Amino acid sequence: MRETRQAAETVDEAIEQALDVLDAARDEIEFEVLVEPEHRVFGKNIDAEVRVWVVEEQMTISIDEDGQNDAADDDQEVVEAEADLDDSVVCDEEMQSFSREPGELSEDELDQVADTAIDVLREILAYFGAEDSAIDEYEGDEGEIQLDVVGDDLAVLIGRHGRTLDALQYAVVSATNRRLGYRYPVVIDVEGYKYRRRQKIEGLARSAATKACKQGKNVRLRPMTSYERRIVHLALRDDSRVTTASEGEEPNRRVVVKPV
Repeated sequence: MRETRQAAETVDEAIEQALDVLDAARDEIEFEVLVEPEHRVFGKNIDAEVRVWVVEEQMTISIDEDGQNDAADDDQEVVEAEADLDDSVVCDEEMQSFSREPGELSEDELDQVADTAIDVLREILAYFGAEDSAIDEYEGDEGEIQLDVVGDDLAVLIGRHGRTLDALQYAVVSATNRRLGYRYPVVIDVEGYKYRRRQKIEGLARSAATKACKQGKNVRLRPMTSYERRIVHLALRDDSRVTTASEGEEPNRRVVVKPV
């Protein structure tokens, strides 16, 4: 069982720290308050201390033909699936690739981007026997095209900590870009997993901003993917109390929240 003990000025702050350490959401944990916070007029305040543990950690395990647990990495299967896609697409070096931003394309061109991405996504889903899953299409907050795969038994497409979904995102976008001949922002989700993760990261960003202002010093978040770091930057871009910057090298690159 994964667990941690954290101390902070309030119980909520201690729990938020624990969620960050455990990389878990509120609905995935239980907690015990070990020490209640005490704010004294004279003498040193007593911080809250909590013990937090993950109740049930979702794990993706495939089964081989003999019915035994197979430790093969699902994201590798996604990458291999992308490599087997339509041979008629040209390679990256031969493609005249350039980026197109939201607002630059006509409605017909946007439809072409979405249709191409959906075709690629369905080809990859076929490797998982999920080609008949519904795909919801909608426009994101920044004008990007978002495709959300919905259906039953799709945990295999998410993987542990979303790693398979990250590989699926890379495979679909890479193949879509090559077929179109240009790049346009497309986000792939499964059962709203990224939406829930975004809410969690936005909450973490706001907590970090409050902490940075309260303590008057920089707050460094845990290492994140480029997608997660972008969420933090966007969540705090209109917060006049703080600025954000990324530092470090992959895979340990993180966001630093700085009080103004």
